[in-house]
Amino acid sequence: TEEIVANMRDDISLDLIDADVVDPRTGRPTTATIAFQLSFSGENPSQVQKVANELTSLYLKENLRERSEKANETYRFLNSESEHLSKEIADLQEKLATFKEQNANSLPELQQLNQTMMERIDRNLSDADSQIRIQEQTRVYLQSQLTQLKPFGSDTSLDPKTRLQALRTQYLGLLARYSADHPDVIRMKREIEGLENEIGKVDSSAEQLKQIEALRGELATLRKRYSPQHPDVLKLERQIKALEQSVGSNPAMSRLASTAADNPDNPAYIQIQTQIEAADTEIRALHEKKAELRKKLDDYEQRLTEMPQVEREYATLQRNLLDTIAEYRNIRAKLTSAEIGQQLEKDSKGERFVIVEPPILPEEPISPNRPAILFLSFVLALGTGIGYAAVAESLDSSVRGSKGLAFAAGAPPLSVIPYLESDREKTRRKNKTARSVAAAIGAIILAITLLHNFWMPLDVLWYKALRKADVVINT
Repeated sequence: TEEIVANMRDDISLDLIDADVVDPRTGRPTTATIAFQLSFSGENPSQVQKVANELTSLYLKENLRERSEKANETYRFLNSESEHLSKEIADLQEKLATFKEQNANSLPELQQLNQTMMERIDRNLSDADSQIRIQEQTRVYLQSQLTQLKPFGSDTSLDPKTRLQALRTQYLGLLARYSADHPDVIRMKREIEGLENEIGKVDSSAEQLKQIEALRGELATLRKRYSPQHPDVLKLERQIKALEQSVGSNPAMSRLASTAADNPDNPAYIQIQTQIEAADTEIRALHEKKAELRKKLDDYEQRLTEMPQVEREYATLQRNLLDTIAEYRNIRAKLTSAEIGQQLEKDSKGERFVIVEPPILPEEPISPNRPAILFLSFVLALGTGIGYAAVAESLDSSVRGSKGLAFAAGAPPLSVIPYLESDREKTRRKNKTARSVAAAIGAIILAITLLHNFWMPLDVLWYKALRKADVVINT
């Protein structure tokens, strides 16, 4: 069985047919296979045609089966890829949504909004600083007004006591700026001593405590704006220290003054004191607002600082999502084409093998080359006959004819007497001629038989001769 199959495989031939085409992608000429020729070799023409028809049917069925299977595999693969990409798109969309939720304030599309909010906060900070400066100036002004009033009593005229209090305040201010040996300090001290001699010792601890509190508030404000070595800061520190030394020299009076200073009864003093407290409250509120604005500004600055990194990660996620969506759309388009191709294959309307020339009954064998064999046989037979005659003639020493006799005798003959044939010899010659004719006829019949069986059937040969003759006549 295996030997039969092997022999059959050897008898089957598949030849590719190529053609010169132009590559549509590169525009360069190339060679492409456009068809193939399937053939089967055998001894019986009818059997060869049947086998060739069966092989053609097998190729067509196998091509249809293979194309259907390929279309189904392509559809299943593309459908699987489509589902995988759909899940991947859902995952990327979820990641992108989570990323946007986690970085909602640092997304690239919010850059302009964040910059606008920073500019607005900067303006609000500038406004808050301006308001703080105004309130501090108001507070300083009210403090200066407060030092001109007595906490007790409604008389605000500059009587000797009030003037003495004002001189003491100016004296402390001079001590904060100059040394104790300065002429202005000495002059102010003498003036104070003169008023004290005139009206007696007056306790000013309450006013000095209020001054200390006011100066401490002003010092705290200056420390926020300037360094500890700033001249204004040093000046207030010396002034506060001088007031504290003045009040601290009499502890008992300090306690009484502190108690009295907490409950003033002068309406003008109380009004200015209330305004100072309102200014302090406004300053604290402005500082709190400023701190809140500063916190917001830092937050927006942090957003802008993180924005490049967020933008890179966001762009990466967005690009991956867009690429996946594009790939998904491409796969869906291919899936639709594969589905159409699958349906076409089911209906046998897709691409398939087409028989260009069906198997026909062989008119002449393709091997061996019988005309060449006959021609070679004729040449060999003719050469053999000629050679045999030449050899026989060269080996025959008999004298034939007058020329041979003259050559053998060395002189020409006097006369030539023809050979007289007997009846028996005539009969033998006639029989020999008849046998030669019969042999020739038999050879012709044998040649025709061999031609019919081994080269081409006589009817096919006759039709071919008629076609050629018709072609010659028509041309």
